[in-house]
Amino acid sequence: MKKIVTLIIFVLAITVVSSSFFIVNETEQVVITRFGKPVRNIIKSAGIYFKIPLVEKANIFEKRILEWDGHVDVSEPFLTKDKKSIIVDTTARWRIKEPLQFLQAFHAEDRAQSRLDDIIDSNVRNVIQKMELIEVVRNSNRVLTVIHEENMNDEAALMQDIEEVAQQIHLGRDKITRMILEQSRKDMETWGVELIDVRIKGLIYSQSVLENVFNRMISQYGIKAQNLLSNGDRRRSEIEGKTELEVKQIRSEAYKNAQEIRGHGDATAAKIYAETLTIDPEFYHFQRSLDAYGKAIDKNSTLILGTESEFFRVLKKGDL
Repeated sequence: MKKIVTLIIFVLAITVVSSSFFIVNETEQVVITRFGKPVRNIIKSAGIYFKIPLVEKANIFEKRILEWDGHVDVSEPFLTKDKKSIIVDTTARWRIKEPLQFLQAFHAEDRAQSRLDDIIDSNVRNVIQKMELIEVVRNSNRVLTVIHEENMNDEAALMQDIEEVAQQIHLGRDKITRMILEQSRKDMETWGVELIDVRIKGLIYSQSVLENVFNRMISQYGIKAQNLLSNGDRRRSEIEGKTELEVKQIRSEAYKNAQEIRGHGDATAAKIYAETLTIDPEFYHFQRSLDAYGKAIDKNSTLILGTESEFFRVLKKGDL
């Protein structure tokens, strides 16, 4: 019996001693409470610390930056200033700045996350409902500047593209998210939470808005495709016309050169024939007759002529 009692006392002693010490890591901060009330300064340095067992409690919290990821409820869209139904997906970064205030307000991180859901979602709705959709979608007017630089020599294309990207923005997504951040930060500071950043991850359009956007895109790109085809046909006609003109000019020049060469050849031939006629008229007559025979008769020709025919006069024995 004494051994059992001794064993129980030993186990209790070990339990009491082990619960008297706690370790704080580099990424943690601790608030010591006694029966739920804080009794010491906040511990923010890493090390081994002592507390009264069974009476004091070490409430450990993160020192690192934490992430909040908003819950997207597709069943609850809201309207922008220009009556566009959207759902906004947001995210944020935060940290526990004042552990004591945080402990008194939430006691645990999951409760703080739930409170962030309410605060940030509410401010997102309040801010964006006062803005037109283009302000949330676009961050600057740089796209208008680029379009102007690319199309400044084509006024029609410039006007069409500017119309497609809609009006200029005055705030943009970055300034809107900073407005949401400032409003949400003020609400969370009283609970010991420092809200570091709020970002819009994406916009989810309602089905009706998506259909309108898709139909507009199809129409706009159809018009743009038709314009490209028309410009291509016009350019093809210009190239074909220019090519045809160049071909005609080349053929005309070639025909002119050919005629000049042929004329020069005929003149040279006539000169040679004239010289031949002067030197030996009979030989000239004989040569011209043979040329005439060659042109008039081929291997498939059949002629029936008398021996006295003038056509074969040069073939008579007496004339050779």
